[in-house]
Amino acid sequence: MIGLIVARSKNNVIGRNGEIPWKIKGEQKFFKELTIGNIVVMGRKSYEEIGHPLPNRQNIIVSKTMKYEGENLITVSSLAEALALSDNSNIYIAGGYGVYKEAIPFVDVMYITEVDMNIEDGDVFFPEFDVNDFDLIIGETFGENTKYTRTTYIRKK
Repeated sequence: MIGLIVARSKNNVIGRNGEIPWKIKGEQKFFKELTIGNIVVMGRKSYEEIGHPLPNRQNIIVSKTMKYEGENLITVSSLAEALALSDNSNIYIAGGYGVYKEAIPFVDVMYITEVDMNIEDGDVFFPEFDVNDFDLIIGETFGENTKYTRTTYIRKK
């Protein structure tokens, strides 16, 4: 199974100045619950924003310019190479834009957190995709200060 996890604003922003432009209590817990014991694939900038390998999961970093190695950490030069290493394990695509864009045609499911705000000065956006390729499940809305809704897009067979 290839999954994709992202949080995006109402105007499709996923990043601003190299960071996620919000802090949502509980969202990292959701990400952790989905990815623990699985493979997480991310681009170099996303990895550098986190600053370390995510524990208790295999971290695969897609980069043509840097090489990261360590416990549960490897670097590959392409998404195709990352997917080939999966060994039929669950893979979760965790950003950024370029990796998301390349992965969308291959994903079985997308977990998209819809954040109820507009980010006017955002500079990284979630790639466009054909919603007709997916069945949409709208989940619960959470949040005290910042409301967000968990949605799941499941690729149609």
